[in-house]
Amino acid sequence: MCVFCKIINKEIPSYTLYENDYVFCFLDISQATKGHTLVVPKKHVQNIFELDEIEAAEIMKATVLVSNILKEKLHVENINLLNNSGVLAGQTVMHFHLHVLPRYGNDEIDFHQVEHEPNFEDLDKLYAILKA
Repeated sequence: MCVFCKIINKEIPSYTLYENDYVFCFLDISQATKGHTLVVPKKHVQNIFELDEIEAAEIMKATVLVSNILKEKLHVENINLLNNSGVLAGQTVMHFHLHVLPRYGNDEIDFHQVEHEPNFEDLDKLYAILKA
């Protein structure tokens, strides 16, 4: 049984912020930023590709609820949502989870995308593949 399943089953204590029949939301023990929370489905699914529509909707509803708790209690105005699905993406616990990361001016977390000019020819080809 994975560590998140053990937390959901209350075999390991957690700092639970919210739960319902579908999701379990708790503070990440590593706290990348103050209030860093994990939103996980109660049903064990490995990654985003295994989520069904109901689980996905419940995860997003819980994420909005948790984000608003963080806004109200910690006065957070900025949040990143992060999911790593698969080893190449950095997933280390093989139970889907969404990180809710409150952002602060001095938190030293840096997510950035390399800027470059768009290549519309490549985009046209990619779009054709995806729409076929």
